[in-house]
Amino acid sequence: MSTLTWIVAFTALAGVVSAAVAGLFLLLPEAARGRLLPHLVSFATGALLGAALLALLPHAIEGVGAERVHEIGIALVAGIGVFFVLEKLVLWRHCHAEECETHVPDHHHRDKASAFLVLVGDAIHNALDGVLIAAAFLTDIGLGIVTTLAALAHEIPQEVGDFAILLNSGMSRARALWLNLLVSLTSVVGGVLAYFALRQVFELLPFALAIAAACFLYVAVADLIPGLHRRVDLRASAAQVVLIALGIAVIALAEGNAH
Repeated sequence: MSTLTWIVAFTALAGVVSAAVAGLFLLLPEAARGRLLPHLVSFATGALLGAALLALLPHAIEGVGAERVHEIGIALVAGIGVFFVLEKLVLWRHCHAEECETHVPDHHHRDKASAFLVLVGDAIHNALDGVLIAAAFLTDIGLGIVTTLAALAHEIPQEVGDFAILLNSGMSRARALWLNLLVSLTSVVGGVLAYFALRQVFELLPFALAIAAACFLYVAVADLIPGLHRRVDLRASAAQVVLIALGIAVIALAEGNAH
């Protein structure tokens, strides 16, 4: 298979699977959803950390060589700064007059946003995921698969929250599912555009990987981990540690088998 075929297939797979799982998740009783969602977030945290630190950053450093490692560090820091500013803009838009302090994984401060804004925001987010996946596949097929797994892990909890917002806006379950699925496929558009752009400036590829790592690190550390700290009882904390470790282990195993 050509690299472009891999990119199209896996960006589409990530979009379809995340939207479909979110739809199926909301079919569960509310009590079951409440029990399972924190575990999904814990696993996603580990998967994102593993993909950033065990897969994306090593490949980025390898791509530029030891003498330019500091440039990858600069790209990483710059990427974290960019995602901080982007999230600030999202918070300012959605908080309105309500006092907001944090942007938690269940999208508490997006509950009053219109369904249209949720769909537009998700389209942009998914397109960015497609760019990150394409950059990984252009580097190495195995890295692309690992990056897709990590993106999928953090997309599912987000899609559950967004699907719930669409339903709360009065939209039917079938319409919400189809719109969510359609929007999720913008990841394919992002992936294809990135494929042609990065092939023209191949020397920028390691820096694109560093930005991808920054994205995963930021989501894990700034968005997911603070939410996990809301549960401080021993049993929940132990489960979080185990699931984070499991997420890291899955990525490490996938990266190891890919090489």
